[in-house]
Amino acid sequence: METSQDSHSLTRIIAIANQKGGVGKTTTTVNLGAAIAQTGRRVLVIDLDPQGNASTGLGIDYHNLDSSVYEVLVHDGLVEDCIEPTNFRNLFVVPSKLELAGADVELVSAFNRERKLLRALEGTREDFDFILIDCPPSLGLITVNALTAATEVVVPIQCEFYALEGLGQLMRNVKLVKDNLNPLLDVSAIVLTMYDPRTRLAHDVVSQVREHFGPLVCQTMIPRSVKLSEAPSFGQPIVTFDPTSRGAIAYRELAEEVINVNKT
Repeated sequence: METSQDSHSLTRIIAIANQKGGVGKTTTTVNLGAAIAQTGRRVLVIDLDPQGNASTGLGIDYHNLDSSVYEVLVHDGLVEDCIEPTNFRNLFVVPSKLELAGADVELVSAFNRERKLLRALEGTREDFDFILIDCPPSLGLITVNALTAATEVVVPIQCEFYALEGLGQLMRNVKLVKDNLNPLLDVSAIVLTMYDPRTRLAHDVVSQVREHFGPLVCQTMIPRSVKLSEAPSFGQPIVTFDPTSRGAIAYRELAEEVINVNKT
């Protein structure tokens, strides 16, 4: 059975986005990427969060790197010059660093500022089956670059009070980018994270989100898990840190859902 996509033109570029912080964007980017890579597909993670958590979560010490996604966005660097291999087969990362925190301001006067990442990926995308972009918790120019470069958006939502807060604004911004910059862009999946089946609130949030968004919501829900919280401090995704844990099982199941999304 063919494990790679039939054509490089079918490379899927997925922005993992939600302007709310603490919803599991980075956790989902790292662990979904690793789980997809375990199926034999080549995966590139692009860390667009200045905190660099996706980079460290994949074992990359960005402090000693000469080149990062900051150089790509602000100084027209090449993505291929920034790609770092991880310790996991088929999984690569374009790391972030703290300088990226000022990139929104530095990009304001840049020519074609919304398309910096899109242009930088032109020579790289054919090398990968999936490119996952970890977006910062904001809707500034960095996130707009991610949405302009992406073919789809995956939105993590935590199973907690105010889960839907701000989601309407994110959907409006996705539509703005689709209408003005990237006609290919759509929200392809919503992922429920930090699910605790013991609480009534979690069940209520799941019902509410499924009622609002129907088939966009993945069947797999990511559990609240100590192991998921521990894995990044060891520079590993959960699927290698504790392969039999509930979190690892959930992300492997989510990977299958994402791989097969929109397929008949």
